[in-house]
Amino acid sequence: MKRAVVVLVAACAAGAVQAADLLDIYRDATSSDTRFASARMALEAGREKYPQARAALLPTLSLTGSSTYTNLDASLAAVREYGYNTNVVTLQLTQPLFRPQSWIALKQGELQVSLAEAQYAAAQMDLIQRSTQAYFDLLNAQDALNTVSQLKTAASEQLQLSKKSFEVGTVTVTDVNDAQAQYDLASAQEIAARNDVNVKREALRVLINKEPPELARLRQGVTLALPQPADAEQWAQAAGKDNPDVQAQEINREIAAREVQRSRAAHLPTVDAVGSLSRTHSTASTSSQSESLSRNWQVGVQATLPLFAGGGTQSKVRESLALSEKAKDDAETVRRTAAQLARQSYLGVTSGVAQVKGYEAAVASTTSSLESNKLGYQVGVKINKDVLDAQSKLADASQKLAKARYDTILAQVKLKQAVGVLSLKDLEEINALLDH
Repeated sequence: MKRAVVVLVAACAAGAVQAADLLDIYRDATSSDTRFASARMALEAGREKYPQARAALLPTLSLTGSSTYTNLDASLAAVREYGYNTNVVTLQLTQPLFRPQSWIALKQGELQVSLAEAQYAAAQMDLIQRSTQAYFDLLNAQDALNTVSQLKTAASEQLQLSKKSFEVGTVTVTDVNDAQAQYDLASAQEIAARNDVNVKREALRVLINKEPPELARLRQGVTLALPQPADAEQWAQAAGKDNPDVQAQEINREIAAREVQRSRAAHLPTVDAVGSLSRTHSTASTSSQSESLSRNWQVGVQATLPLFAGGGTQSKVRESLALSEKAKDDAETVRRTAAQLARQSYLGVTSGVAQVKGYEAAVASTTSSLESNKLGYQVGVKINKDVLDAQSKLADASQKLAKARYDTILAQVKLKQAVGVLSLKDLEEINALLDH
C-alpha cells in the first residue's frame, strides 16, 4: 500500500514538472491575451454593422402621445372662461420606398462585416506568430545563459589554473591578468544573459497572464525544410493578394468608394409610405362643456427633395473623394509592405536553413576538437587551457545552432503569415519538433 502511494506521489510530481509545449502556450494565450480578446470583441461589434444598415430600409413604427391643457378667456356677448384638457395618441408607420443613400449604406454594412472578419483572421495569425516568437525567444535566452554560464565556469577554472601556475613560476602575471579579464567578461555577460531571460519570461507572462512554465525544447537533429515554391517573387505576389491586412485594406478602399456614392446620393429625393392612426380625447371645447372623443387614420406617400443644405452636401462629396484616394494609397502601401515582408521572411528561411547546416558542421568539428584536446591533455601534449577553449567553442557553436533553428522556424511562421495561410496546423507541425 505504501509503495502504491509512493508511486502515485512520484507520478503526480512528474506530471507537475512536465514541460509545456507550444500548443499549451497558444491555448493559454487565446484565453488570456488582451489584444486577441479585443480583436474578438471588435469582430462581434463589426458584425452588427449590417443589421444597423438594413434597419434604414425596413419599416419603422412609432407611438407618440401628448396631453395639453388649454385656458381661454372670451369677451364677446358675455364674459366666459373655458379650461379643458386634450389628450392625443398617434401610432405612425413609415416604410421607405426610395432611399438611395440607405441602399448604398446597406452594401457598406456588408463590407464592414467582411472587414471585421478579415481583421479577426489577421489577429488569429498574429497571435500564433506572437506565441511562437515569445516561446522561442525564451528558449533562446535560456540557451544563451547556459552557454555564458559554461564559459564562465571554463574561465573560472582557467583563472584558478593560472594562479597556481603563477605561484610555481610557470606563467607570468600577464597570463593571470588575461585569465582574470576573461572571467570578469564572462561574469558580466552572465548578468546580461540572466536579465535577458527575465525579460523574455516577462514577455511570455504578459501573453499568457501567468508564470511561464518550463518549456519543451527542440529535439536534437531537427531538420528544417526550404520553402516551396522556391521562388521569393511567387511568395511576394501571394502576399500582395492574400495577406489579411491587404484584404482588409482592399475592403476599406471599397467602403470609401461607396461613401463617395452615398455622399452624392444626398442630392436625390427620398420617398416613404406613411400611415398613421390617431386618437384624440378632449374634456371640453370652446363650444361645449362636454367631453369629445375622435379617431382618424391617414395613409399617404411622402417625398422629400433636398434643395440646399448650406454647401454641406458638396463639402461631404469632396471629403469622401479625398478619403477614397487616401484609401487607395493606403491599400498600395499595405500591399507593398506585405510583399516586402514575404521576401524578407523567404530569405530568412533559406539563409536560416543554410546557417543550420553550417553550425551543425561547426558543432561536429568542435566536438572532434574537444575530444582531441582531451586526449592530448591525457598524454601531456595539450594543456588544460586548450581543453577549456575547446569546450567554450563547442558551447558557443551549440548555442548558435539552436538560435539558427529558432530563427528559421520564426521566419517560416512569418512567411506563412505574410501570405495569409498561417493556421493552427502549422503550429501543430512546429509542436511536433519539440522534445515532449
